[in-house]
Amino acid sequence: MKKLGAAILGLMFITSAASAQQRVLDKVVAVVGNGIILQSNIESDYARYIYEAGANGLPPDMKCQLLQHQLTQKLLAQQAVIDSVTVKDEDVDFEVDRRMRIMKQRAGGQEKLEAFLKRSTIQYQDEIRPDIREMLTAQRMQQKITERVNVSPQDVKHFYDAIAKDSLPVYSKEVEVGEIVFTPALSKEEKQEYKDKLEAIRQRVKNGEDFGKLARVYSQDAASAVDGGDVGFFDRAQMVKEFTAAAFKMKAGELSQVIETDFGFHLIQVIERRGEQVHARHILIMPSITESSLDRSKSKADSVFKQLIGNKKIDFSNAAAFYSDSKETKFNGGMMLNAQNVNARTTYIPTELLDPQVALVVDTMKVGQISKPVLITSQDGHKSYKLLYLKSVTDAHKANLDQDFPKLKELAFENKINRTVSQWFEKKRKDTYIRIDAEFQTCNSLKDWVTTTTAQAKP
Repeated sequence: MKKLGAAILGLMFITSAASAQQRVLDKVVAVVGNGIILQSNIESDYARYIYEAGANGLPPDMKCQLLQHQLTQKLLAQQAVIDSVTVKDEDVDFEVDRRMRIMKQRAGGQEKLEAFLKRSTIQYQDEIRPDIREMLTAQRMQQKITERVNVSPQDVKHFYDAIAKDSLPVYSKEVEVGEIVFTPALSKEEKQEYKDKLEAIRQRVKNGEDFGKLARVYSQDAASAVDGGDVGFFDRAQMVKEFTAAAFKMKAGELSQVIETDFGFHLIQVIERRGEQVHARHILIMPSITESSLDRSKSKADSVFKQLIGNKKIDFSNAAAFYSDSKETKFNGGMMLNAQNVNARTTYIPTELLDPQVALVVDTMKVGQISKPVLITSQDGHKSYKLLYLKSVTDAHKANLDQDFPKLKELAFENKINRTVSQWFEKKRKDTYIRIDAEFQTCNSLKDWVTTTTAQAKP
């Protein structure tokens, strides 16, 4: 099983940027304007999907879909040249670096990845950079095509009225739930042992030991530890402020003091500076919550609960803003947001999307009720006490304008976006020379793409 996984992983990393000899043996499967799409482009994407979903999880026309995706990307990228739509070098660098970090993590480190690739990661990055640039350019061009799309209340009503009544979406039971989170905090004395541990590692680096080797052994950031603590390039907005502040003050090769963030304690070493981006590696030590800190958290939660239930001098929204440790909800009146509908920022959450621990408590509550402190364990194992507030319950129902206007507005917007893009492609396909290899001309999804009949033609 391991050998099969390695073979698929290796195949996943093959790209159209192959060696000259491979290109001679490659095949052009489509011509779009002044661009070409190679068989190897399709095969590498197909291998990646097999790796992620398994061969049985792919639709039978997957290669047709992949070619259609690349055709659309080529059209958008070529229009971007005409409209002077560009992407910054640092955006390309960031995306290349992001992909490389994922690949290194999956492969088990840089050395194993290079063994799969049969080339250095630096060489591979240079090979995929043109494809990444084209992808980002196409995305930017599509954003330009749809940037003026909006929907009015009248548009939403027309969209709703056009849906057959027996085809209206059915929404499951939804709730609005607020939270006040009390995260256990270590005392200064409790933190010191972890700071001392990282300080000892810092001294070992200063004395000549390899930072990367120490990161692999001691860092508790699983994503970067396997790669010697390397977190790749990042800008000022991508890391927590304490980490960013330290990294952007340093020169290449410098070693930081021990830095504290919400994640724990970090030792940072800058590898490279490039404009407004820094390439760094770090060692993370995460303090363990003590029973004493949990007790302190519980005591604070009990106190706030008594205030809310007792004298009524403070309401839940204000209490959340003042006491909650959750950065996601404290400035939203404590209300949780639907994670699957972040753009709409809706507080209506289908019960099946709630944390099962929260759902178990909410199921026993009445609307308007506040729970006693509940101990919740997150997916990453962190514990906190929460006060939960059930603001409303909406039973399962067919969509209607009164209850579901925000959801219907989002559906209407997506529909208008899709129609705008489809109309653009329909016009652009007619104005662009497109040739598709006979192997793919049987694809239903590609029938409207051929502008020249070339079933027997050889590219």
